[in-house]
Amino acid sequence: MLGLKKITLLPAWMLVLSLVVWLVACSSNQQDSLRLQGESMGTTWHITLVPPPNSPHQAKELRASVEQILERIDEQMSNWRQDSEISRFNQAQSTEWFPVSSDLVKLVQTAQQVSQLSEGVYDITVGPLVNLWGFGSQEKTDTKPPSEAEIKLALAKVGYEKLLTQENPPALRKTQADLYVDLASIAPGYAVDLLAEYFEQQGIKQYMVEVGGEVRTLGSSPRGDAWRIGIEKPVDSGRSVQQGMHLVDAGLSTSGDYRDFFIENGKRYSHTLDTKTGQTVSHSLASVSVVADTASLADAYSTMLMAMGELKGKAFADQHQLKAFFIWRTDQGFETYATAGFQPLLSKP
Repeated sequence: MLGLKKITLLPAWMLVLSLVVWLVACSSNQQDSLRLQGESMGTTWHITLVPPPNSPHQAKELRASVEQILERIDEQMSNWRQDSEISRFNQAQSTEWFPVSSDLVKLVQTAQQVSQLSEGVYDITVGPLVNLWGFGSQEKTDTKPPSEAEIKLALAKVGYEKLLTQENPPALRKTQADLYVDLASIAPGYAVDLLAEYFEQQGIKQYMVEVGGEVRTLGSSPRGDAWRIGIEKPVDSGRSVQQGMHLVDAGLSTSGDYRDFFIENGKRYSHTLDTKTGQTVSHSLASVSVVADTASLADAYSTMLMAMGELKGKAFADQHQLKAFFIWRTDQGFETYATAGFQPLLSKP
């Protein structure tokens, strides 16, 4: 199961009306920082960083490098571009090795590790189902649920074990020619990781990078304390904070069902799909946030736990010592649960 439209994790200053409020809230001894933002990969990105003392780095040069990295990722991993590496791999009706970039191989290997850990709950080959339900890159003209026959045909094309990787030379291979790989649940996190890696190569040791809701931080914020992040309240319209937290030298991702869904005959269908049945999942979990060493892993884990639901997801996260924060719906409103590893990250009321 794969939730392909990610939920925005908002840095605290993005939840206010403008950066002015953020600046006013800062202490007088705040370090000089650079703030960059833009659009790429069909989404937005925001970066705040503190250059080293006497640093030659200029905002214009850093922006150009950021845009170059994001464009490269888009060219490799976007299912919305017919000329991307992953799209050309999907279009190739062959079971021979298909040459790709080392970045793409590395990302697929990370995804496959999560698929194995979750016994297929997380699966990047779920693209045929995603497109069938109208949540993918292939346009669907109506919002009606697909038929059982259509779901059965799509399910026959799904299975992470049908996708193989090779590092030298870098290549992917299908064991079934009509396999379709969709990386929307992990590529934004990987883009964040590559940007973080670039900044560290430039000697920048204080940053917050956000791309499409995936976040990674290093060092302290310009205020000198930990980076503050706001986890959204999972409501269908409007934006507010459900829970504040601190993110320290790690990646963070949230997946949820409240931004990409449709309602047919009074029933809500979210973009999160069950790879065993081909149906949209049916549970009360509204969103789950995960902190991991990298944004890529956080991205994949949050999607995986969202598919499992609040009961199985919480049990899995506790068993595997994941840092996760769950929000689910009840008749009385939202309830939350933070695993032992996530609890120290929560902001106090």
